[in-house]
Amino acid sequence: MESVFGMVGKDFAIVAADTSAVHSILVHKTNEDKIMILDSHKLMGASGETGDRAQFTEYVQKNVSLYQFRNGIPLTTAATANFTRGELATALRKNPYMVNIILAGYDKETGPSMYFIDYIASLHKLDKAAFGYGAYFALAMMDRHYRRDMTVEEAIELVDKCIVEIRSRLVVAPPNFLIKIVDKDGAREYAWRQSIKDAPVSAA
Repeated sequence: MESVFGMVGKDFAIVAADTSAVHSILVHKTNEDKIMILDSHKLMGASGETGDRAQFTEYVQKNVSLYQFRNGIPLTTAATANFTRGELATALRKNPYMVNIILAGYDKETGPSMYFIDYIASLHKLDKAAFGYGAYFALAMMDRHYRRDMTVEEAIELVDKCIVEIRSRLVVAPPNFLIKIVDKDGAREYAWRQSIKDAPVSAA
């Protein structure tokens, strides 16, 4: 019952994701970070099979770093989105990754942007997007309240509305969410929205 969603504001982009690691009927942990910081000004929120998600997002992160190391300049958000789409398209004909991605970034020339990339390598530039079962509710809330010129405070308020809606409407709702933001100052963790915490593991 994953939920990953994001939006672009006036001079920033926000990505939020649930933090539940689930397999079958079991919840393994409730503090899994599903939003990878690719570089100083890019975020990649992903949903899908746990192994595919972890492996593919790390693969993209390392290749983005390799490009910057070799060429001395970072990839733009658009270039990173197209690279990611190309890798998914190549894998689709060999060993597909079951992973859906929201890529958000900030570029000096173009400002904030966000890209929607699904597991069959469809790529779209959007102002708001969502994946998972929570998308039904997050997209409805964003359709009603989203504006392109929102401030950070207004966007966080909308994110909280989406989280409340997901928690109250989804039959097996994830309890915790992580919010990350990217703007001219870089990509960083913004806040957690926790309703439960993992119990500490006692030493044997």
